[in-house]
Amino acid sequence: MTTDPYAVPPHGQPATPEPYLQPRQSSRAVPRVISGIGGVLFTPVALSVTIYGGSRLQRGFSQSLSVTEDPLGLVLLIVGGLLLLGVAFLGALSGLGPVVGGLLWGVLPGLSFLLSPRDVMSFIYDVGGSELGVGLVTWLVMGALVGSGFLLIGAGLVGTLSRRRSNRV
Repeated sequence: MTTDPYAVPPHGQPATPEPYLQPRQSSRAVPRVISGIGGVLFTPVALSVTIYGGSRLQRGFSQSLSVTEDPLGLVLLIVGGLLLLGVAFLGALSGLGPVVGGLLWGVLPGLSFLLSPRDVMSFIYDVGGSELGVGLVTWLVMGALVGSGFLLIGAGLVGTLSRRRSNRV
């Protein structure tokens, strides 16, 4: 092989690539960091907005049997759902964000609630106040927080697996 950059293969013969030259793969560090930080920071915000909006709707429904009485609760519920969708879309960058966010803010709190419900409930009411506390305890008792955590973990794993299998049909 010649090192002359202007050397052209003879007419009619295709240029032969280096036999052991592997294509250079770009670093995945930046997408992983962005996804990881986004998953850790956006997941609790998304869950809190969703839980608070649902709690407002639940309180309004129990008082007047209508969800139209509290448009703010409905808007918060939708915004929280869209934020959770954004966390799941972080799996397109790297599966790390949804997996860490789902594990840290969904599965682990749900499992800790199953192990010691009384301690977790008193901690929630001390930190989150009564309105957010009621919504969060409701999500914990129903298993919605654990379910949301596992769904985010699944979104991160699907993003990772689809990236690895992108060239196969």
